[in-house]
Amino acid sequence: MSTTVETASAAARTAPAAVIVAIDGPSGTGKSSTSKAVAAQLGLSYLDTGAQYRAITWWMLNNGIDVQDAMEVATAAAKPVIVSGTDPAAPTITVDGEDASGPIRTQEVTSRVSAVSAVPEVRARITELQRTIAAAAGRGIVVEGRDIGTTVLPDADLKIFLTASPEARAARRSGEVKGSDLAATKEALIKRDAADSGRKTSPLAKADDAVEVDTTQLTLQQVIECVVTLVEEKRAAK
Repeated sequence: MSTTVETASAAARTAPAAVIVAIDGPSGTGKSSTSKAVAAQLGLSYLDTGAQYRAITWWMLNNGIDVQDAMEVATAAAKPVIVSGTDPAAPTITVDGEDASGPIRTQEVTSRVSAVSAVPEVRARITELQRTIAAAAGRGIVVEGRDIGTTVLPDADLKIFLTASPEARAARRSGEVKGSDLAATKEALIKRDAADSGRKTSPLAKADDAVEVDTTQLTLQQVIECVVTLVEEKRAAK
């Protein structure tokens, strides 16, 4: 019996400390790719909060809600059931039991998600969902978005803010979408930045205690290595 207790105690001492990592930043900085890779490498859960806002936007569009009418959006905000899977190797998202991982990435959703995300009732609903998921992640979690370190998880163990030049971000986004126009992509990113940074409720912003990482001149692997090092340092210090 004592051997079992000693073994369990030793395992507890050698197991890495659970950490909550908040990764924020605008579109095209490598948030999703970095966050998934870091979570997978370190055995952490992973949450793409942007997918949740896309999911609720997709539901609104599918259910005839006028997404330009903030009152109508606010009234409907509590209706859809959104479930996020947190396995970084295969993150999933369903809305009312239906797989939404593909549909939420359409241009129609992309062009309207900022308007829906700006509605306070939507943000309150999704923020509560995000906090619940983070609290349930026993091994720790990497949560990526735009207001994680400032609003959703202000007490996160580690906060990282990824940046990159508009040109670099547009080039990355254009590379993801076949036949896309680089200038138009850059213009759309800048417009999205302005909408996200200017909204009254939980705007895109760098937390005062966040580590800023400029990814403009870095490869994805370099960004991943940088973030992994930061997380490991935080784990060691806990």
